[in-house]
Amino acid sequence: MCEFASWKGYKGKNYFITTDELNTKEGRELLKSEYKADISGHGAIEHYYSELKGKGKNKECIDFSTPDNFPKEIVKAIKQGKFRSIGICVDILNEKGKKLYEKIKQSAWAKYEKIEQPALAEYKKIKQPALAEYEKIKQPALAEYEKIKQSAFWDIAKQKKYRKNNWK
Repeated sequence: MCEFASWKGYKGKNYFITTDELNTKEGRELLKSEYKADISGHGAIEHYYSELKGKGKNKECIDFSTPDNFPKEIVKAIKQGKFRSIGICVDILNEKGKKLYEKIKQSAWAKYEKIEQPALAEYKKIKQPALAEYEKIKQPALAEYEKIKQSAFWDIAKQKKYRKNNWK
């Protein structure tokens, strides 16, 4: 898994994923791909910019102590908030921002835990009867399908035999 921020350097240009890229047709497809969990990673970058497959140099940096550690275009994108939903670096926040971030994070986590357990219990309650119903229906449906399929094959065989014997 790559770090936030990751980019790929090729022929003097830096390629990376921002929300601008994710808001395109290709970006929405990327979010459905195997790269969703590592959206800022090099694999996702190569998937989005297919012309980079096997080319260029993979780069990443986790030291946000100075903007000098990053290409200018990434610094600009960070300042413009273009990494929403892609990555976060708490280190660039001042103390007030870090405290607010932690407060919001804790609140969100508490809400998640409050919802997650009852939802999982409900899922487990529904899953078994639904699976049992599926298994009950599946066998007769499969038997009917096989019966129809076999009948269709016999009809095709009869037609071929008829054509062979009666068509000149």
